[in-house]
Amino acid sequence: MNPEIRKIVTYDEEILIEGFRKTEKPWRTFAVAAVITNPWAGKFVDNLKPEIQAYGPILGEMLTDRMLSLAGSGDAIEAYGKAAIVGLNGEIEHASALIHTLRFGNFYREAVGAKSYLAFTNTRAGANAPIMVPLMDKNDAGRRSHYLTIQFSISDAPRDDEIVIVLGGAMSGRPHHRIGDRYQDLKDLGHDLDNPASV
Repeated sequence: MNPEIRKIVTYDEEILIEGFRKTEKPWRTFAVAAVITNPWAGKFVDNLKPEIQAYGPILGEMLTDRMLSLAGSGDAIEAYGKAAIVGLNGEIEHASALIHTLRFGNFYREAVGAKSYLAFTNTRAGANAPIMVPLMDKNDAGRRSHYLTIQFSISDAPRDDEIVIVLGGAMSGRPHHRIGDRYQDLKDLGHDLDNPASV
């Protein structure tokens, strides 16, 4: 059982001026999206597991390989995330199903040597809807310089019976970041850094 892939879309952006100031080096974010036929479109299916187990590894490996090709290596990717948009003839659960499985995400996580979880969005929309891929530092969930969002769209996807599956990445954080990180906030609020819930 293989996913029916209609097309693959690559997004790649290099920002040279941010906030009216030149960047020291290009600020690069990029993503790869697979537009696939939704195997559950137009009906309620109790057991999604067969397609999850079959599609997850194929999509995870393929999209990860393309991300590594864009970046040059897994080490070059500092921030990462994932997203899915299901077309109007599907459920949010269908978008979630194909990205919230270790059979999908672990390919990317292991390839970039990450410790953090993959930030995500899963939504339902029609063709040309904004695709929002949230990113975070692959090793430090509290590093705010790497809280980023990639936004792009695909003019003809998702069709009503499709799902768009996306991986995103960045080779650095925001070029002029100056809001600190959550650890300083915790310290300022009198919280124990080893136990943030404590006062």
